[in-house]
Amino acid sequence: MNQNTEQYPCKQCHVGVMQPRYVTYFTRLGNELITVQNFPAYICDMCGRREYDEQSIYWLDAMLDPNAGKPTQAKRLTPPLSRPRSGFSHPMQDS
Repeated sequence: MNQNTEQYPCKQCHVGVMQPRYVTYFTRLGNELITVQNFPAYICDMCGRREYDEQSIYWLDAMLDPNAGKPTQAKRLTPPLSRPRSGFSHPMQDS
């Protein structure tokens, strides 16, 4: 993660501070549970709320897309909206 890291107040508890961390990310692909280690996230130091880096979610969606590598008729111009986003997309600092 980058040395220039922004911290910001938690939108859930309004007391804690969201801090960059690497976590294990879990998602489902059909009937399979997918885990990704060292995934960038922001974690509230009080309530534990997690927000994930938008660009990292986009890249993961692209890698897990069952149609990846298959020819398509039209290219998708915007990232998929399959998961909630924090609207946060910038490098994170290693903790």
